[in-house]
Amino acid sequence: MFHFHTQLIVCFLPSLLALFLFLILLRRNRNALHLDLPPGTMGWPFLGETIAYLRPYSATTIGAFMESHIKRYGKVYKSNLFGEPTVVSADAGLNRYILQNEGRLFECSYPRSIGGILGKWSMLVTVGDMHRDMRMISLNFLSQSRLKNHLLKEVENQTLLVLRSWKDSSTFLAQDEAKKFTFNLMAKHIMSLDPWKLETEMLKKEYVTFMKGVISPPLNLPGTPYRRALKSRSTILKFIERKMEERKLKMEAEGGDFEDDDLLGWALKHSNLSTEQILDLILSLLFAGHETSSVAIALAIFFLSGSPAAVQQLTEEHLEISRSNKRLGKTELDWDDYKKMEFTQSVINETLRLGNVVRFLHRKALKDVRYRGYFIPRGWKVLPVISAAHLDPLVFDQPHHFNPWRWQQMNGSSLGNMSTTITNNFMPFGGGPRLCTGSELAKLEMAIFIHHLVLKYQWELVGSDQAFAYPFVDFPKGLPIRIRHRTLV
Repeated sequence: MFHFHTQLIVCFLPSLLALFLFLILLRRNRNALHLDLPPGTMGWPFLGETIAYLRPYSATTIGAFMESHIKRYGKVYKSNLFGEPTVVSADAGLNRYILQNEGRLFECSYPRSIGGILGKWSMLVTVGDMHRDMRMISLNFLSQSRLKNHLLKEVENQTLLVLRSWKDSSTFLAQDEAKKFTFNLMAKHIMSLDPWKLETEMLKKEYVTFMKGVISPPLNLPGTPYRRALKSRSTILKFIERKMEERKLKMEAEGGDFEDDDLLGWALKHSNLSTEQILDLILSLLFAGHETSSVAIALAIFFLSGSPAAVQQLTEEHLEISRSNKRLGKTELDWDDYKKMEFTQSVINETLRLGNVVRFLHRKALKDVRYRGYFIPRGWKVLPVISAAHLDPLVFDQPHHFNPWRWQQMNGSSLGNMSTTITNNFMPFGGGPRLCTGSELAKLEMAIFIHHLVLKYQWELVGSDQAFAYPFVDFPKGLPIRIRHRTLV
């Protein structure tokens, strides 16, 4: 028996040795792959470095966490964030590569809690054909002809509605006023809701609760902002669905021949989306169109308060437009006026560059990816940090200085390749196939608001406040300002 066992072992020994060698080689290959991973640390088990990464910091910086990691590991490093192994990129070239290869090498991949509160059909979280279809609806509705012929007038109306409510020598929170303006605009633009009406104000109240949950830790426990937000989401969706039913009845009564002058009507008439998909689309666009634009306007008010020269040049530009319109007998701004706001566009670009409303994006590697010697394994999360390129001294001279004139200098021939470098690495609205569909509307809102602001008011900051990244950008005190009326025209 013993002899038989010995023979058996001798027979299988070559196979066992081969298997042993194969496992050693496999392990070496895996180790070699991991040696190509970007440097970094994975932090604590499960939590990783998420808490430190999300610690609030000044919005005009990349924060102490990012600074220390770049100093220690370079602009591309590995970490464990949001419960997943992650490659973080502060490299402008890699960021552009990630966004341009959307759907091929990388895919949008937000934390599950975001999908839970915005909805599984939200434009922010959908991928592939569904995202393409929803994006097409949004792009068609926000076409340039629609911006010119319909939305510009509405933007001006909502701007004046807010600014005319400001009393001379009063003090108020500029961030709240900006949010009032953008919410009223989006409510009108998406569902034809008129500002100040009871139903609009009730929706706004629910929306504020909803927003607090979107930007809070995803703890679905009684009394938490996240749980309250889920309840508000349900209330908002019921409201939107009621509006949908009213619109469908109107369509039937008018034989489908009605004017689709809001996004709800457009989606019902020009898409095959289900009720649930339209609800999530509208909710996500209400969120995106309101929150980011209002923060950008508040940032512009903040930065301009510290740049009298920029305010003076803006005033001269808008005074010329206003006086020209008065000579022509025009009482409203039009697209030609908007295209004359050249320095205003420089102020908008600089506000978005320095303030970084959207600081980073969530992506996932669909395949093993090699980029300039780095290995990014399939399935790993990838965070392109847009703000890092915007605040990189190798891309922007004196990046922490508010300098709208840098954008005017770009148009000169003296900058050469530097102009191209800046343009390629300026991505306040993302890039690639998922470039923000509302980017032109957002710039139009800022320009029209700034036009009337500088012509009608002077303002100053009251006390100390500044923008912080949580990572969402917010003014902790709401940006208190004191205004005085001015009459220039």
